[in-house]
Amino acid sequence: MPKKKPSKPTQNRDTLRKHRHIFTLNDLENKALNRYLSKYSVKNKSKFIRETLMVEIIRRLEKDQPTLFD
Repeated sequence: MPKKKPSKPTQNRDTLRKHRHIFTLNDLENKALNRYLSKYSVKNKSKFIRETLMVEIIRRLEKDQPTLFD
């Protein structure tokens, strides 16, 4: 049986993450984050923080958009 070639991810060059943002947490924030990650079995901390942050940003931007009828 022939071996399968490992498939490469089909990522567009525009979607590559090349901008780094670093932030710091105090002891209580770090403890809360680590407790959440272990309680809900989050495997990828970076992905979790990125998705959580972007969901909040998108939600606020959509809420702040002007509407035709208030």
